[in-house]
Amino acid sequence: MEETLSIIKPDAMERNLEDEIKKVFIKNNFQIVKEKKVKLEKKDAEQFYKVHETKPFYNDLCNYLSSGPVLVMVLKKDNAIADNRKLMGSTNPKEAEAGTIRKEYGISIDKNSVHGSDSIENAQKEINFFFKD
Repeated sequence: MEETLSIIKPDAMERNLEDEIKKVFIKNNFQIVKEKKVKLEKKDAEQFYKVHETKPFYNDLCNYLSSGPVLVMVLKKDNAIADNRKLMGSTNPKEAEAGTIRKEYGISIDKNSVHGSDSIENAQKEINFFFKD
């Protein structure tokens, strides 16, 4: 079994979609093993997205992630990382496949409703960032 981090982002939280999105994960055989609602400070968002700090969208991304509460979850299943990436869909909701979370709930490339880890290494770092046991 593999674990991955998922974040329900501020745009989905302000539209009260967290229960609906969680049901999508459960329907797709993910176990939600940990979850908590947090409000990140900008400095925390900057630390979380440090991997993107040289990219032009970094500042906007950090401002957005810290703009409202988020729901962070640890999802578990076989092939959790790859399966979650597929279930989320393309970063741009307009290009995402039908039935994916971003196609169904995303507003724009910036406000795409969910984040998911992209590798085993990053999943562990991201889980530890939010769930320091």
